[in-house]
Amino acid sequence: MFYQKFTEALPADKNEKNTPRQVTDAAYSYVSPQKFENASLIHVNHTLLNELKLNDIEKDELALIFTGQKTLNNQKPYAMCYAGHQFGNWAGQLGDGRAINIAELDMNKHPIVLQLKGAGKTPYSRSADGLAVLRSSIREFLMSEAMFSLGIPTTRALSIALSGDQVLRDILYNGNPAHEKGAIVCRTAPSFIRFGNFENFAARGNKVLLKKLTDYTIQTFYSHLGAPSKSTYLVFFKEVAMKSLEMVMDWQRVGFVHGVMNTDNMSILGLTIDYGPFGWLENYDPAWTPNTTDAQFKRYRYGNQPHIVLWNLTQLANALYPLIEEAAPLEHILEEYQETFQKRYLQMMLQKLGIDNQQPDDDNFINLLTDLLRISQMDMTLFFRKLSKFDPITLKEHLPIIEEDSYLNQSQFNPHIYKWENWLQQYAARLLSCKESKSNRQIRMNRVNPKYVLRNYMAHLAIQDAEKGDYKLFLELYNLLKKPYDEQPENEKWFRKRPDWAINKVGSSMLSCSS
Repeated sequence: MFYQKFTEALPADKNEKNTPRQVTDAAYSYVSPQKFENASLIHVNHTLLNELKLNDIEKDELALIFTGQKTLNNQKPYAMCYAGHQFGNWAGQLGDGRAINIAELDMNKHPIVLQLKGAGKTPYSRSADGLAVLRSSIREFLMSEAMFSLGIPTTRALSIALSGDQVLRDILYNGNPAHEKGAIVCRTAPSFIRFGNFENFAARGNKVLLKKLTDYTIQTFYSHLGAPSKSTYLVFFKEVAMKSLEMVMDWQRVGFVHGVMNTDNMSILGLTIDYGPFGWLENYDPAWTPNTTDAQFKRYRYGNQPHIVLWNLTQLANALYPLIEEAAPLEHILEEYQETFQKRYLQMMLQKLGIDNQQPDDDNFINLLTDLLRISQMDMTLFFRKLSKFDPITLKEHLPIIEEDSYLNQSQFNPHIYKWENWLQQYAARLLSCKESKSNRQIRMNRVNPKYVLRNYMAHLAIQDAEKGDYKLFLELYNLLKKPYDEQPENEKWFRKRPDWAINKVGSSMLSCSS
């Protein structure tokens, strides 16, 4: 059940001292989690625990394993070495600065890695402490499991624990640090290999290890592509590109904004990874970013996410180039990404609208809608979910619903009413041309338009309570988000607009990389 496939296939750092340094000629460094005297479990994802066949481990032993106090089946923990581009600039070596891989499970010949986030320093921590706080840990636990239930490729959360220590953080980087409760999340994925792992070896000119890493990745996760070769490397890159495209298209579909899409936060498996200053698009604004560090240039804004994936893929192409030695086929795949993105975006938007037949003028039809959503400050989740109940025969009856879900007041909204009437008339005509029953359309629309999402204020409320030792709301949201597409009438209180108090609330509207 246990093995060390990654560490057996790739070379380890010969220096086993846990001190910050540049690590060369190695894919990882062995490192032990920090010892915490008063660590305690908050919650274990028992569904996932059962899937991983770890449910026979006693609770007290789980607490020790998931806080790094005990190894699982004598596995040797390690931190990965990688590099990357951050906010468009080359940052050099980065690595797992506060993540430690504690075990690798063999699930029917498919690996699953268990990784602790916030369990102490590694050789890649630089000047940081390798720890995490309860605030960010709750956000990652809830959001990664919510994304899984939304059907979006993601890492998953197995447990969350208190470290028992206080951690000093400056939440807005404004010179006002404060102590917060330390926490540790155990997260899982088939692999945590990132674009940055490949960039690291390419930047160091180490073609031998670049090939080893690429071959291992193909043989372990893309074996259907065939034996590693130049042609296989190209097909591998294309598949990574398409997986990444589908991932970001899902983000756009539900309104998720990652907030820090650096190349070291891009999974080679097309998973949503590293939940830092993420946020949920509430009023539809393509220029919105939840990350205070990104507030000036908005590089990672909602509307730019598909383009950033392309930019990141270009950096991966540059890293793989030494193995392929031809630029043209790599450029062709990047061009194919752009062409496919345009088609997939249109398909995705039509699915959200319940339209099953494309027409030549659909681009203008969609652009008109998204412009209306923007200028009307429409709540994205509420708008699309309620649109499934739209009746093309009595279309004007839907106008009050649209106005209700706008963050504008009535006088601000009034100038847009005639535009909405015009769009609703076009939409009604499209639906009538589909000749589908309203009930069937509603079922289809409700499969792609979630009713419940982890709105920023909801996470903030759960964090406030958890910091006082009350986890009831955390568990309520955890259970709510397991069924995001279901009606759940008993949870209707969460199907509403963001409250006014949350508009400029630190920790709700404004987030940073500080965690």
